[in-house]
Amino acid sequence: MKRLYWLWVFSIGCLLIAGCDTKKPKKPDPTKGVVTGIVICADTGKPARFAKVTLSAAPQKDEKAEQRAPLPEDETTMTDLEGRFRLEAVEPGQYYAFATLEGYLNPMRSLDFARLDKLPNGREQELDAIDQLKDHLAEVTVHVHRTSEISLRVERGAEIRGTVMFDDGTPAIGMHFQLFRKNEKKGWTDVGITIFNSWALDEMSNGHGHFSLTNLSPGEYKVCALLPLDSQITAPRICLGNTFRMKDAQTVKVQAGETASGADIEIPLSGLHTVAGSVLALADGHALKNATVQLLYADDREKMREAKTPEDGTFSFPYVPEGKYIVQVSGARDEEQKNPEQELGDHGDTTSNPSAAHSYTDKELPVSVTTDVEDIQMQLVVTPPDKPKGP
Repeated sequence: MKRLYWLWVFSIGCLLIAGCDTKKPKKPDPTKGVVTGIVICADTGKPARFAKVTLSAAPQKDEKAEQRAPLPEDETTMTDLEGRFRLEAVEPGQYYAFATLEGYLNPMRSLDFARLDKLPNGREQELDAIDQLKDHLAEVTVHVHRTSEISLRVERGAEIRGTVMFDDGTPAIGMHFQLFRKNEKKGWTDVGITIFNSWALDEMSNGHGHFSLTNLSPGEYKVCALLPLDSQITAPRICLGNTFRMKDAQTVKVQAGETASGADIEIPLSGLHTVAGSVLALADGHALKNATVQLLYADDREKMREAKTPEDGTFSFPYVPEGKYIVQVSGARDEEQKNPEQELGDHGDTTSNPSAAHSYTDKELPVSVTTDVEDIQMQLVVTPPDKPKGP
């Protein structure tokens, strides 16, 4: 993912995680332009009060990758009691604008990121993202020392409600959630994206285990509860239908403006175990950090969990249900280290002699979990260097 993807991940995407703080209003600037407008609620025809308006610079469709210049920062503001907004000192150029308001569709939650991932380069990805969002975006051209006016509408979003309980009848409080939406290829794609190892959705179950997932586009969904561990990548999930496997989860269909209730999930308290171990270099047994460790289901290799090894090379997956799995390690690599033995330089000074960085061959290990498995050692061999090609 290149420019638009990362631009929207960090500036617009924060709307999915915790809501971005609106920047302080800029002062008028005669060398730049002004954008004003109004936001209307499509279902009531009334002003959208205190809606967030985002103005994002549009990439040029005929622009070559090597010609790309940095885009202006996104501009954000909030509407007033009449649904009106004003953005001062906007850099001249082409922009896309959209508005978000709680209870109404957040366009970023309708993006098919799995579809974007399959495209060959950043330019194709950014243009496809715009194509997916075209029904929710308004185009505006900003000119120097001129005011451009636009009108935006927010559409009532779909909502999924339910409860998360432990199997002893107590509420599961503070659970995060992962949503999968059926795409045009009849596959399933994540709703939202994780940023900085956080959570794609900011909604959590309350003190009674109730939850509400809002601002969704119409469609068919799978709902999974995530235990509140370090991040979405490391957290175990239990999906609707009380299954740990996303492929076996029940689905929920919801229309625009509709609330689908009864998405209830039960979390078992027994039969869960820990799978843990370490990733080491076979040659000398030193720990390998930053290796990717995945726990896969043995029958179809569906990913259950993922972790990165820290400095000590360890990994741990708590709350794993009984079954057969594969522990897969990939991407292990030694960073270049300086040798403590120093050599004398040409002018009598001391210079350190760095050791070469090594990459390691990926490895898999089948594991049958019937109790805690905490002594796994994944010993990796150095990947042989590529042989030079002959003349």
